[in-house]
Amino acid sequence: MKKYSSKRSIQVLANLFQQYNILDVVISPGSRNAPLAIHFSEVDDFNCYSIVDERSAAFVALGMAKSEKKPVVITCTSGSAAANYYPAVTEAFYQNIPMLILTADRPTDFVDLFDGQTIRQNNLYHQHSYGDFELLEDSKDDAENINSDIIKKAIELCFEKQGPVHINIPLEEPLYDLVSELPRFPEVEKTIKKKDYEIPSNLVADWNTSQRIMILVGTRDYSPELENQLTQLVKNHSVVVLSEANSNLYHEKFFRYIDRYIFAFTDEDFKTYAPDLLITVGQNVVSKKVKQFLRKAHPKQHWHLDEVWQPDTYFSLTQKIEIKPEIFFSKLLNFINLEPKPYYNLWDVLRDKKDKKHSEFLNLIEFSDFYFFNKASQSIPENYNIHFSNSSAIRYAQLFDFGKRKMYCNRGTSGIDGSTSTAMGFAIKNENPTVLITGDLSFFYDINGLWNQYIPPFTRIIIFNNGEGNIFKIIPGPGNANSNTVDEFISTKHHKNAEFLAKHFGFSYVKVDDDGTLDRVFENFFKPDVQPKIMEVNTQGKNNADTQKAYFNFLKEN
Repeated sequence: MKKYSSKRSIQVLANLFQQYNILDVVISPGSRNAPLAIHFSEVDDFNCYSIVDERSAAFVALGMAKSEKKPVVITCTSGSAAANYYPAVTEAFYQNIPMLILTADRPTDFVDLFDGQTIRQNNLYHQHSYGDFELLEDSKDDAENINSDIIKKAIELCFEKQGPVHINIPLEEPLYDLVSELPRFPEVEKTIKKKDYEIPSNLVADWNTSQRIMILVGTRDYSPELENQLTQLVKNHSVVVLSEANSNLYHEKFFRYIDRYIFAFTDEDFKTYAPDLLITVGQNVVSKKVKQFLRKAHPKQHWHLDEVWQPDTYFSLTQKIEIKPEIFFSKLLNFINLEPKPYYNLWDVLRDKKDKKHSEFLNLIEFSDFYFFNKASQSIPENYNIHFSNSSAIRYAQLFDFGKRKMYCNRGTSGIDGSTSTAMGFAIKNENPTVLITGDLSFFYDINGLWNQYIPPFTRIIIFNNGEGNIFKIIPGPGNANSNTVDEFISTKHHKNAEFLAKHFGFSYVKVDDDGTLDRVFENFFKPDVQPKIMEVNTQGKNNADTQKAYFNFLKEN
């Protein structure tokens, strides 16, 4: 016999989630949120997942929402449990990933009385959420109607902003009173707003009079519609389209390896290759070099296309276009001239030169992180989604051709925390298999990302273990400090490996120490198995930083 929570606020909450088709719920254990856990797990429509560590649980939900492209619910008990959600909340906020955060709480008059697990939870995430709401306890006057309005508003805001929304839920005891039947609730009228857009004539005129048009695409999910629109713009050499690994755009005329092309730019090059009209699409851009380039370029016009965010990243923003890029370009293409421009040919000559140098360098490298990424770009099956951890991993990914594989990275806040958990959440909900490529520090930081009973057996994790945060041996600055200080407190040298962690969490494990072994392991690593797999590529003691520096120096040569 089914047993549901008797709490009316929770019954209303679950019913409205059902009506809006929000059915994935990630639950962390606790007593104060037990009514929520019991209720969601007993209602047949919901898909419930138990993740103990709240920090990991929130990133798992983020990965699920990224895969499903619709809101995922997370719920935890009161106190520090709710605070542990915060890293993933900030990531979802800056990536615009829809999450509904349900924090169970003590009754409102218990706050600051030193009652157990009681903190100031209302508005806990207010600087990094799109809405903060608190339900009334069931005993309050007209609580059911008021709570219904609050929940509806929170849900629709989550859909509209495509980001995190918080509902704090004070719950009075008793917590475990249950019922075997649920009341019937009325159908709710959905009022999610849709934006209309007509392109201003002055933008069309500005486009048609611009001779050097650049479109820069940052982090975003794959969009066949946007890809097709940008293809129409480049096929006649009308514009230059710069994209990155996690821009998820694929066309031979897109410039996909930005750092390869602009790393050695001089002040004169900044002027030579600068656009007069810059159009930016998507969110965070990985390449620091392109940010420096465009900040020095001072384009006459900069249009940014996004429904929510309008950052003046390049200190030249002239048009905030608050609409989906697909809608904007569908309108624009009806009015503009698509004539060849010398600007494209200028960039194309540069590309040919640098791509040739890149290919020449690949014949010179020995076993290292650089060697591994080149091999990985050739060896991962095309149907795999690739998740990269932050820091070195996503930067290496920018340099190689991973084909048309879909690629992801938590570039909202660009932290190393939660990369594993996010990838595992994505893997749980996606029909195609997922591989995570992660550095050692990112992997060990998020060990609890493996404490997850729902990880599909075709999931793969590849750790390139260089024994430190090697990025700090690559970027300028840390080298000015004493090497022992950098080793202990910045790059944090270590001698750990993942073998026993893999076995503990039910992964098969293989270690790679040289190029020959890497080649052999890749032949079998993606074959089906009864359990997920971890490959650890040990590059400790290799000249990883020196190899990458040598690569960019090689690109500079004529």
